[in-house]
Amino acid sequence: MTRVTAPANPSHARFALLAILTVGGLLGACVLLPGVALADPTRFIPWKAATTPSLGLNDLSGRPRSLADYRGSVVLLNFWASWCEPCREEMASMRALQQRLAGRRFAILLVNYGEARTRVSEFVQRESLPFVILLDPNQDAPRAWRVRVLPSSFLIDPDGRVRYGVIGEIDWSDAEAGNVVEALLR
Repeated sequence: MTRVTAPANPSHARFALLAILTVGGLLGACVLLPGVALADPTRFIPWKAATTPSLGLNDLSGRPRSLADYRGSVVLLNFWASWCEPCREEMASMRALQQRLAGRRFAILLVNYGEARTRVSEFVQRESLPFVILLDPNQDAPRAWRVRVLPSSFLIDPDGRVRYGVIGEIDWSDAEAGNVVEALLR
């Protein structure tokens, strides 16, 4: 018979429980969210904070990237993971939006939620993703951006200010989503 004992440090146990609940909540949200949701304008939640959270991460090739690199462009910032089905489904509609806005000052940045570089690289290669992929192995960016559900997206205007947040999966190829993005491009 195996005997289970409590950890020597109770704060470690609380941290472990919090980590399990956080990951479980993200997994549950990914599983329970419906299929691609239409881009109803009410899904675009106006950003109320006075400042834009910082974002400085390395891309898949190890090159440092920040939001400042994209000043002058509208940015769709998306938090995702390869194990998140709604995240994967949403990417096709992002590709369609990117094609619709080709030649315009528009960029899509995908922040991966804590997965290993090799796993992310294999996924990106297999799916032929045409986006800038940022790695966040310590999951610092989701905390700064208050991401609690995957996928979560943010639209950032050319001045670098967050204008809208979208919780959960959305159809970025929908005319309404395109109209919201195009309004920021003007």
